Amino acid sequence: MRVIGIIAEFNPFHNGHGYLIEKARETVNDPRAIVMPVISGFFTQRGLPAICPPNVRARQALLCGADVVLELPFSFSCAPSSRFAEGAVAELVSTGVVTDIAFGIDTDNTELLLSLASSGFEDDDQFNNTMNKFISSGINFPHARAAAIKDYVKASGIPGDPDPVLSSPNSILALDYLIALRKYDKRKKINVIMIKREGDPYNSSEINSTMPSASSIRRAISETASENFSRSVIATKLNGLLPDKSLGVMLSANSGGIFSFPDYPGYIRDCMNTANALSHLEDIAYMTDDLSGYIRNFARNIRPGTVTDHDYSLKSFEDKISTKRYTLTRIERALASMMTGQDNTFLEIKTPPYIRVLGFNSEGKYCLKIIGKCAKLPVINRPSDCLELQSGDERLKRIFELDMRAASAGWKLYGKDPASEWEAKPVIVK
Repeated sequence: MRVIGIIAEFNPFHNGHGYLIEKARETVNDPRAIVMPVISGFFTQRGLPAICPPNVRARQALLCGADVVLELPFSFSCAPSSRFAEGAVAELVSTGVVTDIAFGIDTDNTELLLSLASSGFEDDDQFNNTMNKFISSGINFPHARAAAIKDYVKASGIPGDPDPVLSSPNSILALDYLIALRKYDKRKKINVIMIKREGDPYNSSEINSTMPSASSIRRAISETASENFSRSVIATKLNGLLPDKSLGVMLSANSGGIFSFPDYPGYIRDCMNTANALSHLEDIAYMTDDLSGYIRNFARNIRPGTVTDHDYSLKSFEDKISTKRYTLTRIERALASMMTGQDNTFLEIKTPPYIRVLGFNSEGKYCLKIIGKCAKLPVINRPSDCLELQSGDERLKRIFELDMRAASAGWKLYGKDPASEWEAKPVIVK
């Protein structure tokens, strides 16, 4: 049985995601290969709540080519690229059935990515010293790391131009996936499938093709959902940009009261109020390097117009709060950690302690039976399953409780009872 693990967010599931699944099956030359994505839950890697709850995104994926959908715990899904990658790869490897891992890239230079990943640069003293010097000079971590990698490539004689690779978020994630695979798949049993991304650039805010970025889709949804709300207008805007089944699932779930599209300005206001109230903000994850002081000062100095109702995509707020020193994604991850109670000690937990199943179809059901026999971690179908396991595993207990706090914050934002996650069960598509 061929099982292709895919690392994605499906925020929401669009044409590019369908293309990734299709090309992955084509690459292994098996149209019946099981596709098993691991996706973020209520909060995404960039630090904001997802546009739809995980159960809706799981159903989108299952109706558009996936067979089993797993959830990446909050502590790893809302994290820098290296932690995100390690968590996702470790969870897929721990299933015991994955034969391939597929992900998108924005470069043709796969050889450079493979050479860098196998070089062990992240453990090289000279590389780390160089990166720390860049950080000390006031450069933020992502740019400091990229600059240090460029120096390492030159000093090591690795062929290829690193600039195009290191300027792309998808390719940086790809590099971290490959590094994580070297760590968790030591026997190199898992085949790597790197698929060139098609369509608009990853962070494009405008829709310019039938394969737009997820960012531009979320912006179109938020703008329409927040002002003169109309599902028909959303359907018209997104027609042809998401697979018909994916668009139908999202709009049907919204009209059926399963969720409301999130009020991002309201969420940010809650974040600022919380930042004002907390006395030990510096203990929150990602609040190091005096980010806690910066956020507290920013929150105290908010005036009318800083976070406006019509700033649906948060562009105005994000322009105001981001700086050269503190990247926007770091700020928003820190705020998400603050809202869920994730302190720095959680970052000492390096891999997910359980496998959470969000949904499956008939082929996926058979795969899950095999996972039940092969998995190196407990397989969780619903939150109550964790209650029976947490007494014997402190890591599991802490990550589960954090996930439930993230779910509570998410459901509140989606206009539902914050305790809704206790009734969650896997989505089943026949």
